[in-house]
Amino acid sequence: MDHHFVGHHFIGIPELTGVPRVAVVIDVMRAFTVAAWAFSRGVERIVLASTESEALALKESRPGWLALKDGAPAAGFDAVNSPGLLRSRDLAGRTLVQKTTAGTVGALAVASAPLVLCASFVVAGPTARFLRTADSGPVTFVVTGEGGRAEEDLACVEYIGRCMAGDDVEAAPYLHRARNSRAAVDLAAGLRSGYHPDDVDLCLEIDRFPFAMLARREESLMVLRPVAVPALPSGTR
Repeated sequence: MDHHFVGHHFIGIPELTGVPRVAVVIDVMRAFTVAAWAFSRGVERIVLASTESEALALKESRPGWLALKDGAPAAGFDAVNSPGLLRSRDLAGRTLVQKTTAGTVGALAVASAPLVLCASFVVAGPTARFLRTADSGPVTFVVTGEGGRAEEDLACVEYIGRCMAGDDVEAAPYLHRARNSRAAVDLAAGLRSGYHPDDVDLCLEIDRFPFAMLARREESLMVLRPVAVPALPSGTR
């Protein structure tokens, strides 16, 4: 833990106790990279489901909704948790129901927090700027992978923390750590199902998209939406 985390802290889902005021839920490989790609392909909102059966029930009860899960393709699901497989889809105006092993679980675990963002490297800079602009105060970063120990998620947390501190941050060392993580090695070896060969590279594109992803309760659902975050004028931090 470096000095950029004074006031902030990061924990795994199992260590969550109480309700943080501001939570940033990190899942680099692959849930919140996939979510960002879905928004870039035109998805209007993403509903975070707690189980696969809930995801299918939501889809079946709402005409035009699509359902996505991690792992292998399955009956009733329209997509898998792969940015490489999602990036060519036209999803304009659609609602996507997402259920994953780690990312959606982490977001639902902090659903009662007043401010919840979901993040990955592709939206890291905008996420940090959103938090700075919101003057959010101390942030609880929820590291979803490997019970809070996933190296790619920890690297992303530390990168966002440094960006929040206003540093001119070199992303390469953080991306290098993520590329050498267990998740990246497993993905590159084709050991995860629902996989595209470009997935690791797509998960390591820093600030690919100009938005942060804000999760809020809407009626009884936890709904993720993109929030545009203006770039800082050149020469300022």
